[in-house]
Amino acid sequence: YGERDDELSVERLNPFSPVKSPKTLRPLLLLLLLLHSSFFFPFPKKTSLSRTFSLFLSSLFSFSLVMAAQVEIEDQASVTELDNGEIFDPISDDADSSTGSSSTDSMILLGEGSQERDVISTCLLSGMGAIASDTTIVAVRKKSTEGMTTRAKYLAFRIFTEAMARKNGGDPNVKYGWYAGSREEIESVISYGFSNREVRKFENDAGSHGIGIHIVPSKCSRFAALASEPDEEGLRHLLLCRLILGKPEQIVSGSKQSYPSSTEFDSGVDDLQNPTKYVIWSSHMNSYILPSYIVSFRSPSLRGRGGFPARPCSPWVSFAALMSTLAKSMDPSRMNLIMTTYDDFRKRRIRRDELVRKMREMAGDNLLAAIIKSHRDKNKVKV
Repeated sequence: YGERDDELSVERLNPFSPVKSPKTLRPLLLLLLLLHSSFFFPFPKKTSLSRTFSLFLSSLFSFSLVMAAQVEIEDQASVTELDNGEIFDPISDDADSSTGSSSTDSMILLGEGSQERDVISTCLLSGMGAIASDTTIVAVRKKSTEGMTTRAKYLAFRIFTEAMARKNGGDPNVKYGWYAGSREEIESVISYGFSNREVRKFENDAGSHGIGIHIVPSKCSRFAALASEPDEEGLRHLLLCRLILGKPEQIVSGSKQSYPSSTEFDSGVDDLQNPTKYVIWSSHMNSYILPSYIVSFRSPSLRGRGGFPARPCSPWVSFAALMSTLAKSMDPSRMNLIMTTYDDFRKRRIRRDELVRKMREMAGDNLLAAIIKSHRDKNKVKV
């Protein structure tokens, strides 16, 4: 399909044909759906037996959906070694056995030499431009397919893909793209999906193209890396997602549009011919986006959004080190308030500036400045 060397296509990671539900399960699911729905119409009086049977149908219908997801995944795993250079399917049992170890219950560490890891790493580096030589891939982790919830999300994504294909003449326009954020934000998205907090991040950005989830095309990884946030170890993290674009419309910079301008369109882009931003509206953010991989990397020469260095030029200290030092200098009651605020920040309930403001109120600028200066002096001694 004319794929460029610096572009990661769906065909390369996953030969994504229009989805068909397992033929053996389709009649069963349809029958259960009809029976299940009939028990929710208002009747003059419901007997205990009818309520019990309705509950039974609900449980059986849910179980059938899970079984359908299982069959879908197993069928997909059987086509992971086709010709034409396709690699392991992102949601296949083959990749689960890759060399490496599971870092969390929901993520699988892809080992060195894994073809899947190599393709993703090459994609990220090829889009980094001049700083690719100074960029090191530290880890590539893949979302595991274990668990009923994950399998249900996978099945839902396939159903939405099929619906989009039917709407747009057979082409759902499925792409891969990078989502940038802090480590905590990305791990939360992997676990719980996107939320209004991620939407608000773009709502307050004057350069955003509409109010929705902004995803960077796979071939433009440098733009995503610029928007990433280094963690306390200097590592940056990007979330590689599969997404359903359908028919996109162009959204101008600074637009406050938050849904399609008409039923003809399904998503947004900054440029129809050469997009550098995909926009998925909040109403479909957890239906049209399927988070698949977390890529962790170092890039010392990478400069953050707006051209500012990744680390501040002035003295700085990590929040973890700051909390540890503050605990030795403050009374327990005030420290408990700070720790509660810090915990809210880690759980993405408040923004960074709100945490800083609260710390300044409780600890005072003089104490904070002294701790930062002391931390800087200790680092100089180590050097």
